[in-house]
Amino acid sequence: MSLFLIAEIGINHNGDLSIAKQLIDAAVDAGFDAVKFQKRTIDVVYTKEFLDGPRESQWGTTQRHQKEGLEFTSEDYAEIDRYCKSKKIQWTASAWDIDAQLFLQKFNCAFNKVASPMLGHIPLLRLIASEKKKTYISTGMSTIEEIDAVVEIFKSATCPFELMHCNSTYPMKEEDANLLCIPMLIQRYGIKVGYSGHESSLLKVCAAAVALGATSIERHVTLDRAMYGSDQAASIEANSLRNFAASVRAIPEILGSGIKVLSENELKTRDKLRINVK
Repeated sequence: MSLFLIAEIGINHNGDLSIAKQLIDAAVDAGFDAVKFQKRTIDVVYTKEFLDGPRESQWGTTQRHQKEGLEFTSEDYAEIDRYCKSKKIQWTASAWDIDAQLFLQKFNCAFNKVASPMLGHIPLLRLIASEKKKTYISTGMSTIEEIDAVVEIFKSATCPFELMHCNSTYPMKEEDANLLCIPMLIQRYGIKVGYSGHESSLLKVCAAAVALGATSIERHVTLDRAMYGSDQAASIEANSLRNFAASVRAIPEILGSGIKVLSENELKTRDKLRINVK
């Protein structure tokens, strides 16, 4: 089984392109397949009343200052596109509105990603499905009926997709993972299913997800979990990514085929130790 690994940089770059590049480098070094960002059109996603509200941050004293401080410019994304191509790693961003998705189209990213909050944004889902590009769809904060509706949109559009089981708490308690949803979703829809994790632990939950059949893993990544930002505590630090990737990629081989056979090495041991008494 091939395991697709996505390093979710998201907004953990804190609006700093140099931090984003360091996280891209860490993902490349660890052997991840892709990095992902988030793209919002601030005045579309949020109301004026919300944006005018108070919020202390390194960018200013309002919600608008903070939200705009976390957004990369068109020039920044052009540099991200160039940098990822030079490093030979795929990239994409999860759009939070239609304008953001239209913006991303000009980069012709290798795949699309739907964030859990967007499962109720039907026009956006239809736009993404119309591109007929492989799409990973997180299912956090969604009922099974809502997931049914999203699956129908993508199937009707003949757009290839993969669901990602997800619990949208930051950080997620391990006991809330409910990973048995992975085989349930596989059986219900007859498709591949991955896992998008927000736990603070490094490996346990993701290892169990792969053992249960997850074919993709997405984890937030950071330089330092103590950095400013709501997603940092639910992230893997860059210096741990290599061990994480090596561990989860080894799991399918460790699981084996489920067919009871004697390996060549075990046969050698059998010749030495087996006692047959009749």
